[in-house]
Amino acid sequence: MNNFIQRTLSGAFFVALIIGSILLSKFSFALVFSVIAAWAVQEFHKLTNHQSGVQLSPWYGIVGAVILYVTSFLHAADILRYPIFSFYGFYVVLVLISELYKKKENPIQNWAYFVLGQVFVALPFSLLNFIAFIDQDIYKPLILLAVFVTIWVNDTGAYLFGITFGKHRLFERISPKKSWEGFFGGALAALASGYVFSLFIPEISLIQWLIFSEIIVIFGTFGDLIESLLKRTLQVKDSGNAIPGHGGLLDRFDSMLLAAPVIFIYLSFLFT
Repeated sequence: MNNFIQRTLSGAFFVALIIGSILLSKFSFALVFSVIAAWAVQEFHKLTNHQSGVQLSPWYGIVGAVILYVTSFLHAADILRYPIFSFYGFYVVLVLISELYKKKENPIQNWAYFVLGQVFVALPFSLLNFIAFIDQDIYKPLILLAVFVTIWVNDTGAYLFGITFGKHRLFERISPKKSWEGFFGGALAALASGYVFSLFIPEISLIQWLIFSEIIVIFGTFGDLIESLLKRTLQVKDSGNAIPGHGGLLDRFDSMLLAAPVIFIYLSFLFT
């Protein structure tokens, strides 16, 4: 019972933090999500440092994530444009060069995991800025909020349908509890959320919202599976313990990691 209360309270606080930071202002969104991005990258590197021969300080990834996120926000919000990304590029070059002087056991693995952390974790968080400012550099909190609400609705629908009807395993080798019944249940729930968002954000049509929802379902599921593969490979249950009863931040944002890049591409076509 105590664990249930802890999970409920920490989960409610997490959801309130995400929604509140997005709706309050573009600066509160930037502040909260830059911290989340940095923390998630830190969790990623703590996980990958379990691999034999990997000796990469999480701080390299954390600093890179913050620079990428902040420069993305400044660019997307039209506060400061080019050549702002050159700072991030210069930092990446410095990290790669630094391995020449450290005499580590396997510098190539260190390079590889640094780049993977930036591409797999830091980049999707940074792309949230471009989703938020997708319409002529105007902050659109409801579109950004729709990404997370759709992920949560999909997860809830998949869980409820899975425990009720789940018989056929979706990807048993990586995630034994996921089922095709749960996947399609989540997809139906996400379609319902797409319909609701079409009522509040009419500049995106109903059909476009339904496609938006199913993109998140498909690529969110792949993101979840990839993070599960990472944890299974490294033989850990959770990415961390940032959210009591729920695991780490990387666990909570795994669906977003692949969904955000594809949603950004999709919205870029809609708002061209």
